[in-house]
This record gives sequence, C-alpha cells and structure tokens, in this order.
Amino acid sequence: MCAKLYVFLLASVTLLCANLHAEGKTVKILAIGNSFSNNALHYFRDIVLASSNQVVTAHAMIGGCDFERHMRHVDAFEANPEDPAGHPYPGKKSLKALLTQERWEYVTIQQVSHKSFKPETFQPHADRLIAYIRKHAPQAEIVVHQTWAYRDDHPFWGLKDFNTDVMYRGLRAAYDGFAKEKGFRLIPSGDAMEAARRDPAWGKFIPDPTFDPKTAVYPALPKNEKRSLHGGYNWRKDAKTGKFTLGWDKFHANPPGEYLLGCVWFEFFFGQSVVGNSFLPKGVVAADAATLQRIAHSVVTEKKRPEPKP
Repeated sequence: MCAKLYVFLLASVTLLCANLHAEGKTVKILAIGNSFSNNALHYFRDIVLASSNQVVTAHAMIGGCDFERHMRHVDAFEANPEDPAGHPYPGKKSLKALLTQERWEYVTIQQVSHKSFKPETFQPHADRLIAYIRKHAPQAEIVVHQTWAYRDDHPFWGLKDFNTDVMYRGLRAAYDGFAKEKGFRLIPSGDAMEAARRDPAWGKFIPDPTFDPKTAVYPALPKNEKRSLHGGYNWRKDAKTGKFTLGWDKFHANPPGEYLLGCVWFEFFFGQSVVGNSFLPKGVVAADAATLQRIAHSVVTEKKRPEPKP
C-alpha cells in the first residue's frame, strides 16, 4: 500500500507540475502607439502562445500618431466625454477606457517614427501622457518602445547627409535620453533592427538590380531583393479610375521584421529566451527565424546593443 501510495503521489505531483508548466505565465500589456507598435504586436501573441505562456493585450493605436495627438484626443475626452474626438481608438474607445479595462502590468509609449530622432518633439506631451497613465493605471510599469530607422533606400525627405545610420544614431540618443530621464526601461526594437542590419547572417538590405521603379509596369515588382526587414514596393489600385500606381513602404516592418520585433517583445516582457521558439510565420523560413531569434536574444537579454556609427 505504501509503495502504491508513493507512486500515486509522485504521479500527482508530476501532473501538477506539467500543468503549471503548460499554463506558463500571463502578462497584461497596453500599447499606446501607432503602426510601429502594430508591427511589434503582429506576431507577438503567436510567439507567446508557442512558449506555453499567455498574454493579454490592448492597443491604443492611430497610424502616424505622436505624443501630441494622443494627448489632443485625451483633451477632447476630458472636455466632453461624448465628443467622438475623444474616442479615436479601435472600437471607438477613449484612452481612459483602455487604461481602465484591465489591471495592466505594463503600458508602452513611443514617439512617432519620423520624429523619433528629434528629442525636442517628445515634450511637453510625453509628460502629460505619463501623468494620465499614472492617474488611470497607477499599478502599471511604463516602458518605452524604441522605434527603428528606415530602410537604406528611403529618400529621407531629401535631407542632405541623412541616411539610415544618421537616423539610428539620432533615435538611439533621443530614446536613451528620454528613458534615462524618466527612469523607464526601454524595449530595444530599434536596436534589434539595426543589429540585424549589421549581423553577418542577416546583413544590409540589397535591392533588386533589375528593378527600376521609374519604368515599372503593373504588376512587376522586385524579385531579387534580399535581407529587407521593411516593407517594399507595392501596387495600389485607384477605386475610381481602376488605375494601378506603384507605391512604396520603406519604414514599416515586413514579416521578417515583424517577427524580429515580436521576439524582442517576448524576451523583454517574459524574461525568457526566444531561441528555439516553434512559431514560424508565413513568409519566414526556419533558418531566417533562427537568425532573428538569436539577434533578439543577443540585444535584449545579453544587452549587446549596436554602437551608433559616428
């Protein structure tokens, strides 16, 4: 009887431990941002679920939204809770509603990418947003989501001597300075994108030498682009005329870029290694996923941030 009881107890403990491991941990995150936080969240949940953990997320997202615009909508809500301008987020929600709908562990904030390298654009609205978060979600840790530099072939608004290296150097300084001043931790998404750009196994973007956007005819697109973490060229159809126009996106993340960002968020919020995670998104081959996992782990957990170029 004693032997049987011992076996039964051992089996029960083993089953309990297995169930606890299967359930993992649950993290609750509200992201206040724009399309760049949308990129980071795209595969994040899938990566979390593949690790036997759970995540609850909400997203105060408006494309191209900076600190000033988030607070403009807050001001509209506080002046008149019925004003539609105070409910700009998905589901016609206000920021107050999102901040109070869960007991968030973390709230992320970020500047819009085209102002990310201009520290003078952060204030005074970043401080106003921080105060609003602390008022309605005082239990949450506020963390800063570092956005990333644009692809090497971005025109950079025609600015002289401005390129990916310059943008990364600027945003790195701006975000580091802001996070240090406020005592906030930084999600190093921009560092990971730059680390991949410099990594021998990934490398700098290589354009298709046979594709000329000036002479391209629908539906032609680049066929031999390599190592991009950003979107690229695409055809857009005019709803009225039916005519196709060639457009481009050299700032948002593409599927490999979104996968890298999701890996960064996983390591940051769960404190676990993403290396070996089984989730593989469509459009990302296993070898590339392994490289991007390694880069995310190196940047987040091993703290190997790339040094900005002079």
